[in-house]
Amino acid sequence: MTNRWAWALPLAALLTSPGCANGGSNLPVMGQAAPGGYRLGPGDELRVVVIGLDAMNSNYRVDDTGAIALPMLSPIDVDGKTVREAEAMISDSIRTRNIVIDPKVSAQVQTYRPFFITGEVQRPGQYPYVPGMSLMSAVAIAGGYTFRADTKGATITRASRKGRAAQDTPVLPGDTIIVPEGWF
Repeated sequence: MTNRWAWALPLAALLTSPGCANGGSNLPVMGQAAPGGYRLGPGDELRVVVIGLDAMNSNYRVDDTGAIALPMLSPIDVDGKTVREAEAMISDSIRTRNIVIDPKVSAQVQTYRPFFITGEVQRPGQYPYVPGMSLMSAVAIAGGYTFRADTKGATITRASRKGRAAQDTPVLPGDTIIVPEGWF
């Protein structure tokens, strides 16, 4: 005689696994900083200084295509690049145009793109990113949880990937945080 409940144990294991319980997988960078350093994206603002070229020394916002436009140069695609990679690309572009033989370029992020938080927080919306943020500090910026919030069920969407987040999970620029309603 076969056991008619033999299917229940594998089903229970599947439904309680972390990857299936929230309908998504854990993000590759949840709980740690992005590998290789911060990656630029649309909305970030860079301060660029080129020694000897005062006309290029200014702040530049990464546009919606992921590019920055410096005077005398074609737009430079910096989307997904680190600040050091962006410096090298600017330097190469200056060298290619024969503006300066050995350009010295320095760049730094002036303003990070915002993060978004929605769901069961007091003031959902868009907020400026602060380096070193965690889920807990993002919720605090949004006024804290509502009384209905599931404080252990938040998810973060990052670069089209969705994953569960703990209170100490790092928040990165451009992240969307969803705090669901708790039932009990």
